Amino acid sequence: MMEFLRKNVYVAGLMLVLRVYVGWQWLNAGFHKLKDGFDAAGFMKGAIGNPIADKATGELVYPTFTRFLEHVALPNVKLFNVLIPLGEFLVGLGLILGALTATAAFFGLFMNFMFLFAGTVSTNPWLILLGGIVMMAGANAGRFGVDYYLLPLLRKLIRRDGTTGQGGMTIKGAKKTAHI
Repeated sequence: MMEFLRKNVYVAGLMLVLRVYVGWQWLNAGFHKLKDGFDAAGFMKGAIGNPIADKATGELVYPTFTRFLEHVALPNVKLFNVLIPLGEFLVGLGLILGALTATAAFFGLFMNFMFLFAGTVSTNPWLILLGGIVMMAGANAGRFGVDYYLLPLLRKLIRRDGTTGQGGMTIKGAKKTAHI
């Protein structure tokens, strides 16, 4: 199934439609936050003050995430006020253009999960499902996009060195091989 998802040309066409739809959702959300201004402080305070808890025991379901919001995100809310809309916009742009598609899908999924951990359901489960499919398709998701040209160029810049016999990776022009 994964080979079909990652190599079939018809799947690549379906991924084009899927990634443009998901990309538009991200781009639109990020654009409006960039254009109209965005302040995550109220959302963060709400997520800290009313975290997701088990109804039977009252224990926090995601205590480490709540602490992250309280001790890292909220004190640095000005940084997050820039990172969130910019991240949403760039994820959308990457998906729509098909540029570093799997990477854009990964970061979209990352943001979706962060929003879910904070207690926001909204469209996040739907975007997780669709974004996960795009990410699993890998390079095939960007076959009809910038990735068609970009990924071979990146492979050429970072090539596998067959002379070591250990599959080390060399960067073109570098003097030593890094073994990964």
